[in-house]
Amino acid sequence: MKKIKSLALGLVAASVLAACSSADNTASSKEENLVAPIAKKVPFEMTQHGHTRVDNYYWMRDDKRQDPEILAHLEAENSYTEQQLKHTESLQSQLFDEIKGRIVKDDQSVPVKKGDYFYGSEVSGDNEYRIYTRAKDLAGTNKEVLLDVNELAKNHEYFSVSGLSASPDSKLLAYGEDTVSRRIYTIRIKNLETGEYLKDEIKDTEGDVVWGNNNQFFYYIKKDPQTLLGYQVYRHVLGTEQSQDELVYEEKNKAYYTYISKSKDGQLVYIHHSSTEASGVSILNANDVKATPTRFIPREAKHEYSIAKLNNDFYIKTNLNAVNFRLMKVDAANIGDKTKWQEVIPARDNVKLEDIELFNNHLVYQERENGLIRYIVRELNSGNETELKFKDVAFASSLSGNHELDNPKVRLYYASMTTPISVLEFSLESGDKTVLKEQKVLGDFNTDNYVSERIMVTARDGKKVPVSLVYRKDKFKKDGTNPLYQYGYGSYGATFDPIFSSSRLSLLDRGFVYAIAHIRGSEMLGRPWYDDGKKLTKKNTFNDFVDVTKSLVAQGYGAKDKVFAVGGSAGGLLMGAVINQAPELYRGVAAHVPFVDVVTTMLDESIPLTTNEYDEWGNPNDKVYYDYMLSYSPYDQVKRQAYPNLLVTTGLHDSQVQYFEPMKWVAKLREYKTDNNLLLFKTDMEAGHGGSSGRFKRINDTALEYAFFLDLLNK
Repeated sequence: MKKIKSLALGLVAASVLAACSSADNTASSKEENLVAPIAKKVPFEMTQHGHTRVDNYYWMRDDKRQDPEILAHLEAENSYTEQQLKHTESLQSQLFDEIKGRIVKDDQSVPVKKGDYFYGSEVSGDNEYRIYTRAKDLAGTNKEVLLDVNELAKNHEYFSVSGLSASPDSKLLAYGEDTVSRRIYTIRIKNLETGEYLKDEIKDTEGDVVWGNNNQFFYYIKKDPQTLLGYQVYRHVLGTEQSQDELVYEEKNKAYYTYISKSKDGQLVYIHHSSTEASGVSILNANDVKATPTRFIPREAKHEYSIAKLNNDFYIKTNLNAVNFRLMKVDAANIGDKTKWQEVIPARDNVKLEDIELFNNHLVYQERENGLIRYIVRELNSGNETELKFKDVAFASSLSGNHELDNPKVRLYYASMTTPISVLEFSLESGDKTVLKEQKVLGDFNTDNYVSERIMVTARDGKKVPVSLVYRKDKFKKDGTNPLYQYGYGSYGATFDPIFSSSRLSLLDRGFVYAIAHIRGSEMLGRPWYDDGKKLTKKNTFNDFVDVTKSLVAQGYGAKDKVFAVGGSAGGLLMGAVINQAPELYRGVAAHVPFVDVVTTMLDESIPLTTNEYDEWGNPNDKVYYDYMLSYSPYDQVKRQAYPNLLVTTGLHDSQVQYFEPMKWVAKLREYKTDNNLLLFKTDMEAGHGGSSGRFKRINDTALEYAFFLDLLNK
């Protein structure tokens, strides 16, 4: 990085550097006197459907991430941000220490049984990464270390492992490693008996493997280096070169993601085909090194389904004639014939079937009604059902760690906005609950000090939008005096349930009300809630967020001059659209890795993931979608008006939202905004979409955001 910084000194405007240098060397310098980096303008014309746009900052794109001028500008922005927030460094340190101080340094996961072993992980001391282990029992007798990620990561600024998978005979461990943060993994194989690594190294993959049952081969997915889509399934035989691997399946349709898994009984390998509005599965015999994939049923537009195998039956979660999905069943002899499907759980208009888990004698299914999760256990022979009971009405939960068909218990993760993350097990026979672990929160945390609410806000078109709220009892008065932190996402059907966050306590203890707006584009109220917030109804997402803000202020949950909004990725798009529409509502906004240049990105199939997104945003090669996208695209709709104080963050190696989107957006905002509010842009030069790797490094990003907001309250 020293070389890049020296380039910055040579290429950035002298006035910027002089200001930064002065602020750095003179303690009495005022941040407000700093001069923001001003980007050059190079007009670039783009014409579509007879309409021409001029992008003055298109030059900022460099797919190789090596252009000295671009890197210098990013470094100048980082320097400017650092100097503007220099007076908050002690606050950032305080917040970092607070948040880190709540984290248990020595911690272990609850081991999960898979085959002959219980697999788990642990962290200790100031280690940034986990150590993966296994033992013969839940208590951890004769525990052995499989992988110490701290050792693997010690020579890397960024390090991530993915898809740890032991071979069926438990003698080998496969995993993927990424040292760049582009989510392109190299698969490595470790001999667990000797500790040595096999010579096999498989590059440019998704990072996951599925083993064949003879322990001598596995399947993996190769990525397209340009689009970053995983699109080819290969079979690798141990001891051979990657160039000899057999291509088993290639996805020709770029609207589909490809991923792989294994049936719970270990007999089949699943190749999953997933797009926004359709999905499918192909199957292979896990015992046959020459197996070829067979479609479960032919793929169809608008049909989404997934499968699970129990003995000779397949259970199918499907949206066939069921907007909110239903569960069907078919025997193996009738694979490929939908007319033979038998209904197990019928379709319901107001209840969405979200997930299922099969055991030898029981079916567990997760459903959602009016935004609230429910779990039902059905005894397969009798059909008798039992609903599992929880202490909170609104909570976040997921089925996880249920790898054994003969397990008498079902395991799930559970949390609410006042209850730390817990690992629970329920008896399939009685429904009795066992708490295997509840996340410890160090310090003076007491769940009774906090209150969570779930309210419904009426949007401008009359729809009721769910909102999850949490605040500290003794810091809150419903009189419109508290600062309000509002989070939103609203895309891809992703539902952000009310979950616990120990870092959030630093805001709640300072009097903040924290709100999650469950806006359209999520599936909080079922599949229609998602459908009403994408493509040609996308603006509902933005309108809902703005209407929630107005309502929370009107109801006294937050002060009208102390509202802060946050979103990342597609939630960053939300932030961009919201501040174009209603900038006066927000004192400060944080947009993390924001997807803001919607039209240009969606017209460029060379950009990673573009083609897979058409069913989410629409294809702007069609004029109807082009016009609609253009009408809300944050970058295109920047206008001459006052904007809130803004903190924008990205990662140079982001594989999901390319760094140049927020870079261009910030440059254009600097050109157009008519206010003197802060506009700060920080690029992690070593990270990607997920930010820093390591459990403590990430806290720096949270501390920066919190300090930015808290400082604004004092101005």
